[in-house]
Amino acid sequence: MPDVRTLVSSGSYLEPVIGFSRAVRVGNHIAVGGTAPIAPGGGTAGIGDVYAQTKRCLEIIEKALADAGGKLEHVTRTRIILTDIALWKDAARAHAEAFATIRPVTTLMQVTAFVDPDWLVELEVDAIVSA
Repeated sequence: MPDVRTLVSSGSYLEPVIGFSRAVRVGNHIAVGGTAPIAPGGGTAGIGDVYAQTKRCLEIIEKALADAGGKLEHVTRTRIILTDIALWKDAARAHAEAFATIRPVTTLMQVTAFVDPDWLVELEVDAIVSA
């Protein structure tokens, strides 16, 4: 019997426009796609502050994981994507606050821009939920 595919929405206005889910769970694997610092009421959280934006991304990710039956402790890989790599220490500080004892493999990288020019960072995570 094939694994059930569970789709998780965060309510992002871009999900139907692009045709994506915030997270997808198949079996014990959860993938959370590029998560931007979208404020609870819309717009961008922490404009100009990569630390605050990273914290907001992590809040969205933690909820998506929970909605898929996972937790931060199940995360095995993270990707921190920045528009300015010089700001990596601020993003890393927020990441370390969430993952210091979990210590997933992590990649930091720079891109030219995101869909919204106010976004300084996006995060992605992969998780494996224990059976």
